[in-house]
Amino acid sequence: MASTARIPLADGPADGETVDVELDGNERPPLTHHHLGPQGLVDAQIYELESAGDQWRYRWRGPAL
Repeated sequence: MASTARIPLADGPADGETVDVELDGNERPPLTHHHLGPQGLVDAQIYELESAGDQWRYRWRGPAL
């Protein structure tokens, strides 16, 4: 079974929410997270992984076009 992590979203429309992601073989989360909006992919927002001390977070980069 793969490891998972709960990672917070920072800035943007989903600020303060968290997402559960599957970690890769090196115990790292995916580099980006596409957060779906109320209309699904039409409103998707892109969040990019960054380190926050000894933790991870996804920071908002903008809408998925």
